[in-house]
Amino acid sequence: MLQITNIHKSFGRNEILKGVDLTVSKGDVVVILGPSGSGKTTLLRCINFLERADKGTASFGEITVDLRNASKKEVLAVRKKTAFVFQNYNLFHNKTALENVAEGLIIGRKMNKEKAYGLAKEALDQVGLTHKYDAYPSQLSGGQQQRVGIARAIVLSPDVILFDEPTSALDPELVGEVLEVMKTIAKSGTTMIVVTHEMSFARDVASHVIFMDGGQIVEEGSAHEIFVQPKEERTKQFLRRVLPEEYNYHI
Repeated sequence: MLQITNIHKSFGRNEILKGVDLTVSKGDVVVILGPSGSGKTTLLRCINFLERADKGTASFGEITVDLRNASKKEVLAVRKKTAFVFQNYNLFHNKTALENVAEGLIIGRKMNKEKAYGLAKEALDQVGLTHKYDAYPSQLSGGQQQRVGIARAIVLSPDVILFDEPTSALDPELVGEVLEVMKTIAKSGTTMIVVTHEMSFARDVASHVIFMDGGQIVEEGSAHEIFVQPKEERTKQFLRRVLPEEYNYHI
């Protein structure tokens, strides 16, 4: 469904992505792990043209685009197939939850308001915010704001949803509610690429786990292969650091 080939991206002299390849099949939940600065977020942003890659191609089904030279029409075609959930919610503070979710349908898809609001209510129901249609972001907790962000993504019915560390800005006690919503979405068969530091989510939900470091994919495989039988020493070092109580003696 999605094939990314040889993505390169630099900011000035700092080379962030060094020829990354990625294959995602329909219904996959791909989780990308790695230390800060490894290129995880930049990879997601290049896929959705929030950043322009310096080199590489992307194929979304029948569409193949040059990530550096894609036309405006090609960028729009790709964005219709993807949705992005940001770290810091990116909600319009002067709009209600319902208006935030419906905005993409009304502005981006030119849908009439009545139909857009109906679909937006269904999406908010799906993330457990049935009674928050008219609430503004300032009236919502961080977890609720992020759930609005997720509803905004799923209402577009994209081929793939890109999650960029969706729980990193949340207080620890609010992380669980967002992860539960993400697990429900994954069980529905939605294709997802998730950058996260939540190891339990990766182990429980991922169909495929990628470990990145230094702008490259160091190792990839099933959750069992990465968490139980990692092959690369750099992967083992990472797991010992983030899950020391489990891996200091076993890897």
